Amino acid sequence: MKQWYTLDRYDILVMLLSYPAVFIANYLILGTRYFDDLALFIPVTTGVTILYIAFAWLMDTWMKYMRYCYTELDQALRRILYCLIFYIIVTALLVCLIFLLYDWFEVPGYRYDPVIFRWTLLIGFICNLLSIGVFESIYSYQKWKESVKREYELKELHVQRQLDMLKQQVNPHFLFNSLNSLVSLIGENPAQAEQFAEELSSVYRYILRAGEQNLTDLTTEMTFVDSYYHLLKTRHGSGLILTVSVDKRFDTYQLPPLTLQLLLENAVKHNIVLADQPLTISIETDERGFLIVRNTLQKKQARVLSNGVGLSNILAKYQMLGQSMPTVQETNGQFVVRLPLINVDS
Repeated sequence: MKQWYTLDRYDILVMLLSYPAVFIANYLILGTRYFDDLALFIPVTTGVTILYIAFAWLMDTWMKYMRYCYTELDQALRRILYCLIFYIIVTALLVCLIFLLYDWFEVPGYRYDPVIFRWTLLIGFICNLLSIGVFESIYSYQKWKESVKREYELKELHVQRQLDMLKQQVNPHFLFNSLNSLVSLIGENPAQAEQFAEELSSVYRYILRAGEQNLTDLTTEMTFVDSYYHLLKTRHGSGLILTVSVDKRFDTYQLPPLTLQLLLENAVKHNIVLADQPLTISIETDERGFLIVRNTLQKKQARVLSNGVGLSNILAKYQMLGQSMPTVQETNGQFVVRLPLINVDS
């Protein structure tokens, strides 16, 4: 579970900024005797300080919880409103408790005055507004810094991805296999060779375009997968089976481009693909808006040379985009990757 409460230096700073309210409130309630009588000043200040720290911690905890529930900057008004309501209630309770304790312990110089009670409440409310304003300013500044950092890292990832794409575009192994398949088909089945050439052209055209964007819609990605699967199917025949079950309501949802290509490539690279032992891959969506890619586990006996950037690249893209992370697991003889689809309209 994500940790939502930590006490940092900014919390202590805000508490110290509003701490003078303890002296002001005591002066209003007890008058000049509060500062003149040391025997009164020390115990009263100590007692109220303890109450102040306890209530300040309670309000700070609530503020952190509101940040946890309403994280984004566009939710600031709701976050501030809920904090303000809670602060007003807690401040009223604190002031009432102080007046009750002063009366109970018969603190010298204390007498209940409704005017002073209202002024004490007002001071508390002003401190609340100050605290919320400082807290929200600090939080907004931190979120802005995170946004700038994320944008910078995203640009770095974009450059790296362009280099990765360039490697894929000139990948001699993939190109050699594709051209070999094409040459074989030209003599055996010219019509199929023509279709293969068209699909190969579509694949490379999409790879070139993918370097210009961080996200693509699911429909576009699935169209690319059809072309890419056609190339794989031509090479592996009945040894490779792909099933797709994607809900149409997620067509406009987004994901990083070439994500599915990397997963299909990994599945074929690391598993046995034979007619009598076909590799089955499925792509489907669930009700929560996840795209689930799974394949049967039938790992090759010989060690496959791999630089390991496939899954790492996918995870890095989601992280840099500030999205929920995909999950990867092996279960019940299957390799399963759950990709969160991104609803840009929400």
